[in-house]
Amino acid sequence: MHKRTLVLAVMMMGLFVSMASADDEKKKDKKKDKSEKGFVSMFDGKTLKGWKNNENPKSFKVENGAIVSNGPRSHLFYVKEEKKPFVNFEFKADVMTMPNSNAGIYFHTKYQPKGWPKYGFEAQVNNSYKKDWRRTAGLYGVMDVKKAPAKDNEWFTMHIIVKDRLVVIKVNDKVITRYEEPKGKKPGKNFTRKLDKGTFAIQAHDPGSKVLFKNLRIKRLPTKKVEKKK
Repeated sequence: MHKRTLVLAVMMMGLFVSMASADDEKKKDKKKDKSEKGFVSMFDGKTLKGWKNNENPKSFKVENGAIVSNGPRSHLFYVKEEKKPFVNFEFKADVMTMPNSNAGIYFHTKYQPKGWPKYGFEAQVNNSYKKDWRRTAGLYGVMDVKKAPAKDNEWFTMHIIVKDRLVVIKVNDKVITRYEEPKGKKPGKNFTRKLDKGTFAIQAHDPGSKVLFKNLRIKRLPTKKVEKKK
């Protein structure tokens, strides 16, 4: 009788743990669903429809549901909503870098036929590239990061938030960069690096760099209304 009671107690405990675990998973799913509310997909996982390449078309391709950046310098611009530039927004993408690779995600930029994008900012994507110490999630040339917040050969989520004069860049929900643009900031001559409006672009840095991007999504945020002077 004692053995039967003990076995029953163990079974009940196992059932309780299983139910608690399932409840935790449901809570995580609800939290995830809430965090993804309002986002719109920017990439269909099969083609580059809605995107426009500039210098070297062969530097970008789609493999296994991801955009692969690998080849001579080129930039892939998001042009699906070019008539409605992005101002305040949340952008998310799952990213994976190969060893010694460099890339970037530009925002508030606009299409140009060649060269490094002049307009907007670059959120750096670089976990181990030897020729540039600036690591992932830094705001290139403005607020750089020295220690990589992610590892090569592993998927991580990059989350860029722009709201008025504030830029926040997260990796796997951890804030890496928080930049508040000074009032009266003037655009740079060679690279503007000033908050404005525009679109997005993915960078192919060089033939030795290979970086994958998938699940690219965007959510527009409200923009402050500027009162007109009477």
